[in-house]
Amino acid sequence: MISLIRRLALLFVLAAVPALALAKTPDCTNPDSWPAGVAFTHLKNAGVVNNDSLDFKKTRVTRLASEKIGKDLYRQVHLVRFFKISGEPILAIAINEVSSQECSMSNVDVYLVSSRLGDYSQQQ
Repeated sequence: MISLIRRLALLFVLAAVPALALAKTPDCTNPDSWPAGVAFTHLKNAGVVNNDSLDFKKTRVTRLASEKIGKDLYRQVHLVRFFKISGEPILAIAINEVSSQECSMSNVDVYLVSSRLGDYSQQQ
């Protein structure tokens, strides 16, 4: 009986190890999150957009990369897609540090994507 309990305990520990290795990184992809908000502020301050020119309901944020750089600290790269009322997209890259508690662990570097030179998603 004790042998069976030990085997089950060992099986449980071995099954739990992959789950620990695949711990989720923080999710800051909400259009109302820190990276998107700061990207909008930088674009607005640069005169690229204003409150009346965008359809905020269409804003999309996609995490492109996440790198663990410390205990519960990650550097993340997001593609932030704003859409003008006319439908024209405005693309920005936002890079900042986040934790499981905060999407605002650092300032945000924002880069305006001025042109797209290829579209791999359209290739068959």
